[in-house]
Amino acid sequence: MSNARETAALLPHPDRLRDRLRALALLDATMSDDPRWCEYAFDADWGPGEEAALMENGSGDDFSVLFTPAGVLIRGFAHESEMSPYGTDDLRVWPGVIDEVPASLRPLLDHPAFHDEAIDAPRVTVCIWRETDDSAWHTGPAVDFPTGHADADGSGFLFRLLTEPSPEAVRAHFADHYERPVPLDAVRHVLDGRAPTPAVAAALNPAAFSDEALLRKVAAHPEVASYLACDGEFDLARTDPIESIALPNGLPVEPVAGCNAGGTHYLCGPALPDGRRPVLYTDSEGQASLIAESVAEALTLAIVLPSWHDALAGFRPPVLGADHLDDHPDHPAVRDRLLAALRLPPADDGEVLDRLLTTAARTVPDGFLPHLPDDEDSAFEPMLARTTPA
Repeated sequence: MSNARETAALLPHPDRLRDRLRALALLDATMSDDPRWCEYAFDADWGPGEEAALMENGSGDDFSVLFTPAGVLIRGFAHESEMSPYGTDDLRVWPGVIDEVPASLRPLLDHPAFHDEAIDAPRVTVCIWRETDDSAWHTGPAVDFPTGHADADGSGFLFRLLTEPSPEAVRAHFADHYERPVPLDAVRHVLDGRAPTPAVAAALNPAAFSDEALLRKVAAHPEVASYLACDGEFDLARTDPIESIALPNGLPVEPVAGCNAGGTHYLCGPALPDGRRPVLYTDSEGQASLIAESVAEALTLAIVLPSWHDALAGFRPPVLGADHLDDHPDHPAVRDRLLAALRLPPADDGEVLDRLLTTAARTVPDGFLPHLPDDEDSAFEPMLARTTPA
């Protein structure tokens, strides 16, 4: 029979538990088409010095894991459990479940989020805790669990992804929840503590991060569209290139955006439903480079690293981007706001720069350096510099 005591014995150290809950919340937010309906959430500003991991499955079951300077309190509520306050004659918490919660953590149960107006008691069927100096998790020692139930307090059901930490179990859960295939490599990437890249985000939610979906989001968001048309040099209104181009690899090209300097961004390859195409940039001086593997990466590049042209010319931090930051000291806040508006994963200069250089290096060997149609000798010059300026 599963109960809080067995669950407590399987829980990891609080630090690992926090990492796992952050990852579950990030996976859920990436896969969901509407963040309001996510099961898992993580609030890093729950209270002064407090963080909260929350789960609500929409069927009446929920839990909270509160991380505080005094320790960690886990509260769970399984609505079908016989131990629910709603199932008792006096609408009280099942005897022993919270009676021994230490004074340092007991006030956390009084938060309004864990109370219903119908009862004068916390909404709880299972409670587990661990003070800061503890070496193990604790539960009420005197709980008399009802017999004849495989999961008397709901702890096995509620905390399965916390006690069974395999990527396969997490993938199975979200595949069932979202009723679509979930790639195991993408799940592993996030569970390993790494932020989703645009490619990982697209693998987890192909429809939301497809090229066409993202372009529609840009067009529908005035602030994003305005930034991209100016600082981002990715203006969706400029789709008339100076001249036609062709690729050695034979892939078709479609102009998708332009910039004030006369450059053009092209999508390379056939358009496919929920598909992603590499993005090629040509300038007005006869240079070109592959800059992204998808529209998601191209938008992230334009938002996070607007000085990417200088990066291809060989400039590197701290010089790279310094002038833009001097002129726009609010760029970090703008960057985060615009990425969030498009639901693109957070990204920093370093990882975006690495992706740009890796992608640009494919331009020539993979047949993306364009030429004029019917003139193989009219090839553009690669924008990626071979040496770094002094």
